[in-house]
Amino acid sequence: MNNTTTIRPPVVAVMGHIDHGKSTLLDYIRSANVTAGEAGGITQHLSAYQISIPYQGTERGITFLDTPGHAAFTGMRERGAIAADIAILVVSAEDGVKAQTIEALNTIRNAKIPFIVAINKIDRPGANIEKAKQMLAEQEVLVEGYGGDIPWNAISAKVGTGIPELLETILLVADLEELQATPSKNAEGIIIESKLDKQRGITATLMVKDGTLKKSQFVVAGTAITTTRIMENFLGKTIAEAGPSTPVQLVGFDEMPSVGVPVVVFDKKRDAENYIEEQTATVKTADARTKDGEKVVPIIIKTDVYGTAEAVEREIKKMNVEGLHIRIITKAVGNIGEADIKHAQGDKDTIILGFNVIIDKSAHDIQEKVQATVQTFDIIYKLTEWLEVELEKRRPRIETREVIGTAKVLKTFSKTKERQVLGCRVESGSITDGAKVSVIRREFNLTTGTVVELQQAKQKVREVTDGECGILVECKNDIAPGDILEAFIYVTK
Repeated sequence: MNNTTTIRPPVVAVMGHIDHGKSTLLDYIRSANVTAGEAGGITQHLSAYQISIPYQGTERGITFLDTPGHAAFTGMRERGAIAADIAILVVSAEDGVKAQTIEALNTIRNAKIPFIVAINKIDRPGANIEKAKQMLAEQEVLVEGYGGDIPWNAISAKVGTGIPELLETILLVADLEELQATPSKNAEGIIIESKLDKQRGITATLMVKDGTLKKSQFVVAGTAITTTRIMENFLGKTIAEAGPSTPVQLVGFDEMPSVGVPVVVFDKKRDAENYIEEQTATVKTADARTKDGEKVVPIIIKTDVYGTAEAVEREIKKMNVEGLHIRIITKAVGNIGEADIKHAQGDKDTIILGFNVIIDKSAHDIQEKVQATVQTFDIIYKLTEWLEVELEKRRPRIETREVIGTAKVLKTFSKTKERQVLGCRVESGSITDGAKVSVIRREFNLTTGTVVELQQAKQKVREVTDGECGILVECKNDIAPGDILEAFIYVTK
């Protein structure tokens, strides 16, 4: 095998505060560098595309990741950064550093990748590049010429000013990073998006970071598997192979692969299946490690898009209910179907949560028989509020027996069927009307009964705390003088 390494194109994540021009920048780069008419209809929840530009006398490629900017999808942005080699932090020349700018900056720093600052909207009347640099400095981002060495470019994503210089800066940083790949080996990469296509089934976008993905191979992501029979590039065109830094769409996974999961590629199906079996065994072992006495609550999450499933999962993982172990067994895109209800049938404690989805008609019919716990929502905080209440209901309760009083039987009177009238003396605590009592004879628990009526000084009373009294007790065994009546209650904790 030829293990020669080559320079690979950089994978770039563009990040920043909402409305600072991230999408406009990506759209401009795509429209300016992808053949007209081919770039339409590419947008996904987490998309990727490639461009090629002249650089120092040769053609060089760059791959861009388009990651969502909304705060609810931090997990997806973090995965985008992990898949990337370089980040561009877009900052508005009008607004400067905002909340999501700082959040994106933290994501970049956590991923430990180099980044370039793109100060955008320089064509706007309110643009103030120096103020933007100052606000960045306050976040310890010192750009070149402002006391630091972080590369930056002033741009207008709307009209294209400074974009060619930004692309050159990306390649300059990439060369400093010495990004290498070995095209001859099997592909390694990361799932950056997955979805359910009604016509084609489960599809996923894979970013190949090293090696080459070829036809007739088997791709495993977690426990999901597919073949490379249908491979498409970012334009939707069928391709025979995908080299380093190439985004490729694969069709036909048997289950929804998780975003951010590394992929493993095999030449033989049996090897891929053996790997999945090993993965499944490892997961089961990890799941079994619950604290003693904890009750497991399985949860199935179904949402409209995978990013939302991640947001829901993140909210659920914040919950900590004593005595419960929350286990997310499925996280997938699509309506709640028959398989989900049947899964819940196998474990009555299962909760099915839907977000921006409905229950399929066929699933409705099964649900009438199974009566599984199914709830759908369109607001995340409503989902979490409901789930918190539901989990509290399911928290394990320990019922303990607490003695509230004792009375010694002094004399027995009339007996009718299972009811006996007794003359007693309260020795501790209190005896109450309706209380359960244990009949103790020579320290042996003879039987149990119920206090039907209490009298003291020939008057009916609800409770006796001291002195002598008459007690009407209902029990199956005969009670004798000298027996002790031990009144008790059950307390749930």
